[in-house]
Amino acid sequence: MKTSMAVILTLCTAALLAPTAQGQGAKKVTVKITSPTKGATVTSPVLVKLTATGVRITPATVEEPGTGHHHLFVDHDLTPLSDTIPKGKPGIIHLGRGQTEFQLDSLAPGPHRVIAVIADWRHVPLNPPVVDTVTFTVK
Repeated sequence: MKTSMAVILTLCTAALLAPTAQGQGAKKVTVKITSPTKGATVTSPVLVKLTATGVRITPATVEEPGTGHHHLFVDHDLTPLSDTIPKGKPGIIHLGRGQTEFQLDSLAPGPHRVIAVIADWRHVPLNPPVVDTVTFTVK
């Protein structure tokens, strides 16, 4: 019985100490806006494409360690990274179905900035923050 209890305690401890997407020693989590490219001149509509490493991109309803979903801040400054990303604000787009691309179809001609942020199921940015920024111009 002591051996079984020791094994159970060891497994429980290992599970608690196992690295997560946000934990110490975990694989580095990154996000990259692959399109449009930095400094590009593009035409509207603009297709924003995203890739992520070290985290599994899932719908926002998935409440598992090591998962997250994308948010786009379009011509909008980041909200505090320790807070929930607000819904319903112009310029903040939640890709809550686990999407890895989004078409921006109402950008006016001129310079624009998109910031990608990965957040957990509660819409709180991962810690440390996982962010990428691209600036481009619409003709």
